[in-house]
Amino acid sequence: MSDLLIHSMSEFSSLILEALELAGAKNIVEIGAEFGGMSSHLAEHCRKAGGQFTTIDPAPKPEFIAWAAGQPHVTHLPAASLEVMGDLEQVDAWVIDGDHNHYTVLNELRLADRASRRDGRPLLAFLHDIGWPCARRDFYYAPDRIPPEHRQLFSFDVGVTLGYAGALPGRGFRGMGAFAWALEAGGPRNGVLTAVEDFITEAEQDGTRQMCFANIPAVFGLGVLFDASALWADPLARLVEPYHDNELLHKLEINRLRNYLKVIDMQDERRG
Repeated sequence: MSDLLIHSMSEFSSLILEALELAGAKNIVEIGAEFGGMSSHLAEHCRKAGGQFTTIDPAPKPEFIAWAAGQPHVTHLPAASLEVMGDLEQVDAWVIDGDHNHYTVLNELRLADRASRRDGRPLLAFLHDIGWPCARRDFYYAPDRIPPEHRQLFSFDVGVTLGYAGALPGRGFRGMGAFAWALEAGGPRNGVLTAVEDFITEAEQDGTRQMCFANIPAVFGLGVLFDASALWADPLARLVEPYHDNELLHKLEINRLRNYLKVIDMQDERRG
């Protein structure tokens, strides 16, 4: 990711940390390790709260591994999230910022919800990249981990741009081989926001509970998902409500992305 564009979940750190305080969260699991970013903020919160911070990432940076090894309250699991989440216990909050596709995120939420209910804890999850471009389009770091029947047609050699549901060979916002995009945006089982919506529908289908969800349209989008029955649900709802579907934030985000995409186009033109 270019230094020209702010992209980290850590941009939301003050809001997330305040939410964790309101919920009394001590034990936190983060999917997708970020050395020097959100991980360090969450680890410090857990240390002060007397809890445990667990990170899940199959291939973090070497600096992160070294940092985690020196923190007694930090446990790093070098595995894919869906392989290990079911074994975790007494988790107060989940921070989901790993592989941004429908299959992975939907099943991460299912596992988090199952573990939370098993341990008598209300679900609290923070999800990054629920906005453009991953809201309605799958993104794959490791497509082979996705069962073929749940995987969109994809390519590592295409980019995406605002207002276009297709993909651009060798142009647009792209991963330069680091990740792949679904060739089309939209439709069922495609994208992170779609996964969140599908999970909420599943969770509420028997009519016995209600989920709260805030969509904060900035820095690729932050989702805050929690059980409406939690004792702390009302103050948390008041905290995030001003940001939910905020029109000004949305306009600023679109302007930011348009400017960044223009820079990419100019760089491509220069390279010829």
